[in-house]
Amino acid sequence: MRNVRGRISIICMCILTIFSCQQLLAQDALRKQLFSEADELLAKAREVKAEFFAPVSFGKAMRYYDQATEDFAGGRMPEDIRERTKNAAVYFAKAIDASKRGETTLRSTMVARTDASTAGALRSSLELWNKAEDKFLRAARKLEDGDETGSHRDASEAETLYRTAELEAIKANFLSPARDLLKQADDLHVKDNARMTLQRSQRLVMLVEALLRQNRYDTDSARDFAQEARYEATHAIYLHQLIAGLKRQDMSFEDILIEAEVQFQRVAGGLGIRARFDKGFDGPVAEVNAAIKARDQKILKDADTVHQLADMIRQKDNEIDNLKQQVGAMQTRLGSLTEAEQKLQQAGKELEQRLLLSRAQENTIRRVAAMFTDEEGNLLREGDNIILRLYGLSFPSGRSAIEAQYYPLLSKVQDVIKKFPNCKVMIEGHTDSQGPDDANQTLSESRAKAVAEYLMANMSVQLPINSTGFGESRPIASNDTPEGRAKNRRIDVVITPAWAQAAK
Repeated sequence: MRNVRGRISIICMCILTIFSCQQLLAQDALRKQLFSEADELLAKAREVKAEFFAPVSFGKAMRYYDQATEDFAGGRMPEDIRERTKNAAVYFAKAIDASKRGETTLRSTMVARTDASTAGALRSSLELWNKAEDKFLRAARKLEDGDETGSHRDASEAETLYRTAELEAIKANFLSPARDLLKQADDLHVKDNARMTLQRSQRLVMLVEALLRQNRYDTDSARDFAQEARYEATHAIYLHQLIAGLKRQDMSFEDILIEAEVQFQRVAGGLGIRARFDKGFDGPVAEVNAAIKARDQKILKDADTVHQLADMIRQKDNEIDNLKQQVGAMQTRLGSLTEAEQKLQQAGKELEQRLLLSRAQENTIRRVAAMFTDEEGNLLREGDNIILRLYGLSFPSGRSAIEAQYYPLLSKVQDVIKKFPNCKVMIEGHTDSQGPDDANQTLSESRAKAVAEYLMANMSVQLPINSTGFGESRPIASNDTPEGRAKNRRIDVVITPAWAQAAK
């Protein structure tokens, strides 16, 4: 009896589950019937940014749409819901039409808005941003009402505010570390002991501001001077604290100079030099420079030795290939072989096939490497992966749009990918250490995504290409020099060939 009751309970649960699924399917079908037109127009309205270019019509459409959604969830009559979705569709259609005019009339304002957002105006210039947003909304509303003159006026004011906010954000990105240090220096009264160094930092900050006002997008010089301003501010704080400590210890000039000699001797000692300061620092400095130059020459000589060893290895490889050919010929002449010998011969053939395949793979990689000049990029090996490091692909500061001048370079990248059928491709974006970490991370991701989308859109071979960004977290050179930062701002194309995937 207990088993019968259990079975009846299970059957009832199954019936209830089936009934619930049928209800859900019916609800889904009804919603599609009621909302299909409004959903389609909503997607198109968002695609043309109707919320910006036609806020009045879009706002009315969304109120009808949201009310219809609430009514549907509350189980209201389909006729009432259908009336609201029809009204929503009418206003979505109006918003789409108005957006076509707005996209043309307000295009430059929208570009300024995007640039300000990319620069980080929402973080560093929120007040200016909000004023610009208010003017932009007014311009869009007036354009919807047919007041083109008033719309142009408000749009122009909004564009000016966006550009001002963008400039302030760029200044903040470059100068915030230096300004924070200068404020710290002011609190510490650094001018009492390190006035000249502090003034150098202040002058560099003013120079950066002037450079950015002249051309906010030509940031290389501004970035270098901002870095120098930060260094000088830190230097001034250090000197102030050092000098204040020396004053407290009542140290003489002789004590200070001897301490400096001790520090220099530590450097000279590392190079095997015993510095003498009886005639000042000029002699020891010249000796240290000469020792460094001699060490550099030795490093270059050692590099030549490494190249020579590589040549010798290649020669030995050729000799091994010749010996293998001789072994093959001897095996052919042996005629009948024992079972063990036959197995050995088969193993030799398999090894030879693997060697031939490996040579073919290496030849492909060498041909690919020869396709690029040193300015365009170079090819690296990382395990089984092949990394194409594109030094020659640059982006405008703070942006991810690919300029037309780099299309030929990306065409070469497409040719490379085609040489590795069924490979996996990952586009990696990297930045230098300038600017906020989160902005660098976002920028590296958007640049990598732009390259991946361009490659997939322009390749005849259908191949999924993934992308990721690492921001400033994986430098390959020092961020303290312009040359090092230029190397760190890069796109890496990581290719995992099919044969490498099979090996795994």
